[in-house]
Amino acid sequence: VTFRCTEKDLVGDVPEARYGHSLDVVYSRGRSMGVLFGGRSYIPSNQRTTERWNSVDDCLPHVFLVDFEFGCATSYILPELQDGLSFHVSIARNDTIYILGGHSLANNIRPANLYRIRIDLPL
Repeated sequence: VTFRCTEKDLVGDVPEARYGHSLDVVYSRGRSMGVLFGGRSYIPSNQRTTERWNSVDDCLPHVFLVDFEFGCATSYILPELQDGLSFHVSIARNDTIYILGGHSLANNIRPANLYRIRIDLPL
């Protein structure tokens, strides 16, 4: 078994560093893209205080499409996704991603919603 790791800088709408997110690959019209959603991140260092030096916030509920071949990232806002969700589960099947569960710090809920997002990639 041989592994080959390559690093590529992202351009465009680069997502902030995060954890508790998902990254799936969808296939549409002969193309593939990564879909990044959710997660948490540490608050920016310029907003940290002595009391909140190690605090985290939910990432904004944006859906990022990442082109692995060219290193381009684009974010999208979907009105159905109002809160950031961390530690959810997701799975992709062809051109559709399914997102279930998770936790929102903003309102301390664990919604039982199942989101189905179909991604139609342009030619």
